[in-house]
Amino acid sequence: MKPFFLSLTLTFLLFGFTTGFSLTFSNDEQVLDTNGNPIISGGEYYIFPATLDHHKGGLRLAKTGDSKCPDTILQNVNITGLPLKFTIPNISNGIILVGTKLDIEFTKKPNCVKSSKWLIVYDSEHDQNIFHVGIGDHESKPETSIPGIFYIKKYDNAYKIEFCFDDDMGGYNCKNVMRWKDFKEGESPLVVLAEHVQDPYPVVFVDAPSFESGIAMDVMF
Repeated sequence: MKPFFLSLTLTFLLFGFTTGFSLTFSNDEQVLDTNGNPIISGGEYYIFPATLDHHKGGLRLAKTGDSKCPDTILQNVNITGLPLKFTIPNISNGIILVGTKLDIEFTKKPNCVKSSKWLIVYDSEHDQNIFHVGIGDHESKPETSIPGIFYIKKYDNAYKIEFCFDDDMGGYNCKNVMRWKDFKEGESPLVVLAEHVQDPYPVVFVDAPSFESGIAMDVMF
């Protein structure tokens, strides 16, 4: 393992042992969209903040820092954003339960990346406690990306997304996907923090075809 990546690994492990997140994952509760229907692997959805208005606050891709590629995920309060899909690794279809291991990917991607799948990337402009949520593949960014898996968990009357990191040293820990505190012009990057403060970003999932046809509903669950 290269020294730089090892330091990132140790950073995640150090805080993972002290946060005390539960390692009990999957149960029999289905993840529901705002229509009250189960989320289906391969279906298309928008992720919106868990507010009263489930029609904006979506996600977009942008260039950040010195990047020449729009591969960083931002949440913007004024837009619908990009639809995405959830897939269960090595399973072509199926119902997604709370705590199911997931790949998350946008349905469209810029030409500058090989994959639209979400991944966690170290941002060299900040300290090693801040990791941005972006898109791409680990093989293209072996020294700055953290391999792992995403989960959907219940959070009050909505959901949150967690990133769980499993490395070859036997460490395993989970962190909330959050909105970074730098909130400028109505948007902020999605991040994972390797520290004690774990303020989750409450979200809902809106069925993209229903939303685009104007028949999406809001069902409490």
